[in-house]
Order: sequence, then C-alpha cells, then structure tokens
Amino acid sequence: MSWQPEKIREWLDTAVWREPNEPRSKGRMWTVRLMRLAIVLARDLASGQITLRAMGLVYTTLLAIVPLLALSFSVLKAFGVYNQIRPMLLGFLEPLGEQSVEITARTIQFIENVNVGVLGSVGLALLFYTAVSLVHKIEEALNFIWHISRARGIGERFSRYLSALLVGPVLVFSAIGITATATRISVIRDAMEVEAIGWAVGQAGQLTPYLLVIAAFTFIYVFIPNTRVRFGPALAGGVVGGILWQSAGWAFATFVASSTNYAAIYSGFAILILFMLWLYLSWLILLFGASVSFYVQHQEYLEARGGELSLSSRMRERLALMIMGLIARRHREGLVPWTVDTLSQTLRMPVRMVDALLSELQTHGFLAPTADEPTGWLPVREPARVSAKDILDAVRITGEDRYLNPEVLPASEAIESLIRRCDEATTAACGDVSVEKLGGD
Repeated sequence: MSWQPEKIREWLDTAVWREPNEPRSKGRMWTVRLMRLAIVLARDLASGQITLRAMGLVYTTLLAIVPLLALSFSVLKAFGVYNQIRPMLLGFLEPLGEQSVEITARTIQFIENVNVGVLGSVGLALLFYTAVSLVHKIEEALNFIWHISRARGIGERFSRYLSALLVGPVLVFSAIGITATATRISVIRDAMEVEAIGWAVGQAGQLTPYLLVIAAFTFIYVFIPNTRVRFGPALAGGVVGGILWQSAGWAFATFVASSTNYAAIYSGFAILILFMLWLYLSWLILLFGASVSFYVQHQEYLEARGGELSLSSRMRERLALMIMGLIARRHREGLVPWTVDTLSQTLRMPVRMVDALLSELQTHGFLAPTADEPTGWLPVREPARVSAKDILDAVRITGEDRYLNPEVLPASEAIESLIRRCDEATTAACGDVSVEKLGGD
C-alpha cells in the first residue's frame, strides 16, 4: 500500500468514519472512538482557534499575575501559610531551570511591595479587576470550546471569580498540608516501615504532582464554563491535561537545559521569552484538556467529524415548538422553570442548539430569562394568546435583516403566489393552535 494522502484519507474514511454493515465488537468500537477523538482534536489544534486563545491568555497572565498572586498572598497570609506561595511558584516554573529562581524572586518581590494602604480604593478596585479579568478570559476560552455564547451575569460572574481566587488557594494548600501531615502520623509512619506499604506510599508520592494537577484541571473544567459539565468528562480532560502538563514540563526543562544559545542571542530577554513560552504551552494544554472533556460529553460531535452541527429548517421549527410547549406546560403547573441544560437533556439535543433557539425566541419577545442560577426560562406572553404560527414565523425570519430578506430578491409572481398559498395553508392548519395546547399531555 502506497501511503499517499488520498489513500490515507480513503482508509480513514472507511476504517474510522464510515459505519460498517455489521456491528463492531466492543474493543473495536472503543478503538474507533479513540481514533475519532484523536483526529478531531488534531484538527481543532490545526485550525488555530485554540492556539490563538492560548496566546491571548499569555498576554492576560503577564498583566494579571502579580495582582492574582497578591490576592492569594493576602488570603494565605491570613491563614499563616503565605510562605508556601514561593515553593508553589517555583514548582510551576521548574521547567525553566535556573531561570525559575530569578523569576520567582522577582515576582515575590513585586507581591510584597503591593501596599493596599497606598493603593487606595481605586487602586484596590483595579487590583481586583485585573485579577478577575484573567478568570474571565479563561471562561471565555472554555465557553468557546464548549460552544457557549451566553455569558454569565455580572453578579454571578463576580461571586464565582472571587470565590475561585480567594478560596482556591486555601483549598490547594490545605490538600498539600494534609498530604504532608499524614506522613508524620505515628500510625502511618509505622505502617510505612512495612516494605510493601512503604513501596506503595513511595509510588503514591511520585504520583502526587500528577494527581494535584489533574484535580486542579478537573476543578477548572467543572467550575468555570457557563454550562453543566459532568464530572466524568471533566475528569477525562483533567487526566489528559494533567499528564500532558507534567510531561511537557519535563520536556521543556530538557529543552531549556540544552538551549544555551538563548542567553547568548536574547541576553536579558531570554528569561522573559522562556517564561512566555512556558505560559503558552501551559494554557494550550489546559484548553486541549477542555476539548477532550467537551468531546467526551458530546460524542455527537465526533459522529459529525468534529465539524459544526447544524439543524435543518424542519428540525429548527419542530424544536422551537417543543421548547415553547415544554416551557408553557411547566409554567402552567407552577414548577421550576426549564434551564438550557434540562431542555438539552430532555430533548436530546446539544446545548448550543437549544441555547441558540432560546435566544431567538427571546429576541422575538416570546421568552425571558430568570435571574436565578442556573438561568430558567419563562413565557413573556400568555401561552394561550400565542399561536404555533407565531413561533414558526419567528423561527423562519431569524437571520433576515435590512439587506438580507425576501424583498431584495428579484420579483417572481409565480413564486410569490406559491409562497402566499403555503403561508395561508400554514395559517389554516395551525393558526388556532396555541402554545398552551402544545404543552398538553
């Protein structure tokens, strides 16, 4: 077999994407899924969108790292463990080799020089804003990967971001402290003297850095995106991202140690360049793990070869009617409003498509979001006064504007007559069917 590009594409289409006439075995089915996942992830990386967002996060990190660590420093100082921030920063920058010590020392010096009394209220507000902006950028990048266009409200965003910035460091250092303290308990220390147990504890100690990074990545994938991410897919992304991050750290450290020409070429800028490269690689791995989480949770995108799923006109109309019927029925029964996630699960449709239709129905004045968390949806008008024809018309005209509408097309009496007859037939068939009836049993 000659490995020409056309032959490779033909083989992949047959072995990976095309459904066989006979059912696959369980082992082969998992192999095909993993191959699809690998191909789609590689295609996403090649498209450049993830890399662009990783670059943007590098820039935001450079601006926000001192305010972010200053907030963490103040919280840890209140708990008396602020001295732990230096080894944590050294651990993150370890792949930079000897340069990590200098960067850590300078960063800690900047943090210690932050004087809240001198900053004043405006300066303190800017400090918080700069730190929060980093988390906001992370959310935007993860929402892009999860195909979420709707952002959180300002109040919810502020509370979530601050809880992540203030409570997160305490939880991280608590976990590290518990791990260190456990090895000093006499019972555990005596048990470790047994050869088998001591070996197991030693192996677990070597895995601890991986487990901590995996836990941190999993937490980010669950907590930050503006959608419900199940724990299983988040953990899958966390495992992939954590292993890649630790492995990339080892590879980057080897690269830095063997690249003595950097200092000769870039002089004093070598530290900054290496630091930015490591930040870029770290963010790229974080976003790559988020892509893994997304495809594990939404495997229908793998069936579509990683492309954008789109609804036909018939599916959009039917889905809009079903959404309005479900919301009207729950409103009539006085139950908790539907959310985009519960609608997506009930209708077995991707969240992005349900969210897009909810936005369209909101734009046309049929639905309104609640102020609750998560956001629920309620009818704006009495469902008995809204006809199914109104909903169909709203869905059909979505996307039309001043320059893109039927009026700009060349006139055709035959087509206009046909469209009028179809419209009259639709009105006769469903003009007296209210949304309230769509939500009936």
